[in-house]
Amino acid sequence: MTFRVVQWATGGVGVAAIKGVLEHPELELVGCWVHSPDKAGRDVGEIIGAEPLGITATNSIDDILALDADAVIYAPLLPDPDEVAALLRSGKNVVTPLGWFYPTEKQAAPLRAAALEGGATLHGTGIAPGGISEKLPLMFSALATGVTFVRAEEFSDLRTYDAPDVVRHVMGFGDTPEKALSGPMQKLLDGGFIQAVRMCVDKIGFAADPQVRSRQEIAVATAPIESPIGVIEPGQVAGRRFHWEALAGDEVVVRVTVNWLMGEEDLDPPWDFGPAGQRYEIEVRGNPDFTVTINGFQSEPGDHGPEAGIVATAAHCVNSVPAVCAADPGLLTYLDMPLISGRAAPRLT
Repeated sequence: MTFRVVQWATGGVGVAAIKGVLEHPELELVGCWVHSPDKAGRDVGEIIGAEPLGITATNSIDDILALDADAVIYAPLLPDPDEVAALLRSGKNVVTPLGWFYPTEKQAAPLRAAALEGGATLHGTGIAPGGISEKLPLMFSALATGVTFVRAEEFSDLRTYDAPDVVRHVMGFGDTPEKALSGPMQKLLDGGFIQAVRMCVDKIGFAADPQVRSRQEIAVATAPIESPIGVIEPGQVAGRRFHWEALAGDEVVVRVTVNWLMGEEDLDPPWDFGPAGQRYEIEVRGNPDFTVTINGFQSEPGDHGPEAGIVATAAHCVNSVPAVCAADPGLLTYLDMPLISGRAAPRLT
């Protein structure tokens, strides 16, 4: 069976998702929504730097709602719940890396109602949050008994992140510590990572406080640092750490941490990634204790081509589409999903 897919937005994740759909044997690209008027009316193949596909991009929501499609991979910069609800009410399943990984009932209720009205399903997925921060810790925790603690942690060099507006105005790099600490990044990240922590708490069965504790730290440059936003001057923000923790009494039982640095030199405090370099780490304490290190999702300064983590985020969405289309209407989390996998390259099928 072939599922008809629409790609919503063509940023880094969107372009990678289109390429993934084109390679997937069960999926067919049938439409594409774009934010920019400059992209509207262009062939989608031209937008992704490939041969023409015979599919014209549109910036009309009504065009997408009227399209005969099974699923939408929804990947704009920021989510709009009203857009998602409209897509669901039109009968289209929605897979997105922008949230709804493990929503509270208050967060879920309006979108569940829209999904049930349209006979469609909403599934949040991705990489972190949306994969490494909850799905993989739960999978690896199955290799231990008497679990007392799980941790998921990201270590990334932001000098490779080619999105200067996001790096400066959303992430707060190059700003004063005071402005960065009061900026939007903590609130934006809370939405997904708190859900990740809650999923781990609930599935493992920790008797943890329902309130997830969040905190952040700042490092500033001690010398000029070249970055995607130009030179970061001494005293400006050049490193950020965010933590989300669930506590059972005084004991931390789940922790998710993000470490974003503009390199490992000229920072105060003198943060670094340690000898293991850029990576994701998943730690489980129980019987036995173990740590899993995942390399390859972060680019190194000077690398060319798309960031592997962005491609992986898109791939997780793409590979989820058949299972989401087959599910009952409503909201679908990892706890409801069957095992999914990647698919063989076309030349090997």
